[in-house]
Amino acid sequence: MTISSEAVGDGPAVLLVHAGVADARMWARLVEELKDDHRVITVDLRGYGETPLEPGAQYSDAGDVLEVLDAVGASAVTAVGASYGGYVVQQIASREPERFARLVLLCAPTDNVEPDGDLRALWSEENELLEAGDVDGATDLAVRRWIGPEADDDARELLRTMQRRAYDVQLAAGDVDNEEWPVEPEKISAPVRLITGAHDFRFFSDCADYLADRLPNAERIELPWAGHLPTLERPADALDLIREEED
Repeated sequence: MTISSEAVGDGPAVLLVHAGVADARMWARLVEELKDDHRVITVDLRGYGETPLEPGAQYSDAGDVLEVLDAVGASAVTAVGASYGGYVVQQIASREPERFARLVLLCAPTDNVEPDGDLRALWSEENELLEAGDVDGATDLAVRRWIGPEADDDARELLRTMQRRAYDVQLAAGDVDNEEWPVEPEKISAPVRLITGAHDFRFFSDCADYLADRLPNAERIELPWAGHLPTLERPADALDLIREEED
């Protein structure tokens, strides 16, 4: 299996791992800004964007991303993970902490934190729509609930396109086995910036608080304007958060 990935620019390595409702296209505006002075690495996880998902596949998203880093020879990496992508980053950094110079986790889940009622209700509604074959309805639901009030129409349409692509590929594949590596915050030695949005589900703030209490070197930021996808909602502000303290 070849994971769709791209490495552009020259300079310190920055890895961008997309959210579970998106794909690498969510980073397009940030890549254009960062590539002038960074080597920017993006991936499409299996079942997203340009990376297929085979029926019955057995794999690990964390292992796939690690193979991409190995293939491009990236070390001292600044890893930026949005939502599920942030969870994948935590898995890799727990296993190979020496590879990373810095982490930025945007509205990321983690182990050992229970989802709140509103998030469980969303998952239930999504499952009902998909089981009924209403993929358009599930896509509309995702756009309504996963992006904050600051997002413009282009951002919402991009999210719609990415989420619909993910549904189409993943539903066709059926059941797969994605091995998740354990997250061990105490082993993550790099500085970690934990960012959440005031308009997001409480679960993601709870996860950031949990990590902040256990990571050796953590900074906690709550964005009053943000929902779940701040890099799509205010790309310029999100870029400042990623760039800050790199130099």
